[in-house]
Amino acid sequence: MSKELTARTYSGWTFLLSLIPAIITVTVLFIHMASGGLVPDHPVLFGLLIFTDAVLLILLGGFFTLEPNESAVLIFLGKYQGTEKTSGFRWTVPFFQRKKLSLRSRNFDSQKLKVNDKKGNPIEISAVIVWQISDTAQALFDVEDYNQFVTVQAESAVRHVATSYNYDSSEGEELSLRSSLKEVSDRLEKEIQERVEAAGVSISEARINHLAYAPEIAGAMLQRQQAEAVIAARTKIVDGAVGMVQLALKKLKEEGVVDLDEERKAAMVSNLLVVLCADKATTPVINAGTLY
Repeated sequence: MSKELTARTYSGWTFLLSLIPAIITVTVLFIHMASGGLVPDHPVLFGLLIFTDAVLLILLGGFFTLEPNESAVLIFLGKYQGTEKTSGFRWTVPFFQRKKLSLRSRNFDSQKLKVNDKKGNPIEISAVIVWQISDTAQALFDVEDYNQFVTVQAESAVRHVATSYNYDSSEGEELSLRSSLKEVSDRLEKEIQERVEAAGVSISEARINHLAYAPEIAGAMLQRQQAEAVIAARTKIVDGAVGMVQLALKKLKEEGVVDLDEERKAAMVSNLLVVLCADKATTPVINAGTLY
């Protein structure tokens, strides 16, 4: 595994202010000797001026600029020399190869993936991942293409997380993709981070931005959800009605309003349950006679 090193570079302005006087001086001497016919008398000095001027011109090739949140990876003869992250006008050895990498945060929107949830129901899911390069050496040298690497690993993590949960949980007793988005997103972020660690990438955020049943079962699953909702609502209504009936019978007995035998209690319970559990307004019928 590669490890990022800090490169030794210098301020471009400082180096430029040092080079310009030297280039001007050498150029003036060169022109003076060439135009004054002094070359035959001082061939060694003339050759030295040519060599010095060539070296100074080569040194000009060491200047480069970096924008904020941008880095330059320096390589010499295939060997990694370090990474410069200081923005501005910089200078380094002209023979160093400089590969620039952006350190800015990037968004990756995964495609709508068709997978099966924990129960085996086909669903569609996609996620948004925010990431950035944290180690330039790993990103450049340890993987072939860090962009493609992040794409593949992120989609693999989305698939794996989606198959680990049910799409929905009507009882609310367990985590589900639909009702536990924060918990699912936290797990997704952690899993993607583990997968892209080798590429020197840091995950800032991962969240699900699309979640639905696959079109071929969407209608049937909607009907099932509606049925489950009706059953759950009816169950609560019945539980509440039974409690109210018990309370009514207890109050009547304690306060001595009326003394009911078992048959009258059964009739009263039946009537109260009809009134309390009916989904439409009930129409009372007054019995002017007797039960016997």
